[in-house]
Amino acid sequence: MVPATLRLETADGTVVAEHCAVATTFLARFRGLMWRRELPVGEGLCIQKCGSIHMFFMRFALDVAFVDGDGRILHACHTIRPWRISRVVFGSKAALELPAGTLRKLGIDRGSVLKLV
Repeated sequence: MVPATLRLETADGTVVAEHCAVATTFLARFRGLMWRRELPVGEGLCIQKCGSIHMFFMRFALDVAFVDGDGRILHACHTIRPWRISRVVFGSKAALELPAGTLRKLGIDRGSVLKLV
């Protein structure tokens, strides 16, 4: 089954990722982006029910935004590299994985609101 793909935007409508896959099943959440060669600009992955991530078997760095049920960023990991583990973010309902540098480029950080449309 192919994950649903939606657009990820800020509260003011700025596009963060034109194509953001949504991982809802255990297998899709577990696999995430492992073994992919890259995550192109404009793409992302929303891992639901996620309070931490690992970067095992990854080939590239990512930006990760952990959001609450309203889409408010509780914690942002900027350019987390392969073979690292994020901290546990209590209250997080999803992790949004984006190409490294995306969050800083768009001025997105803790407290910003993101939404899938």
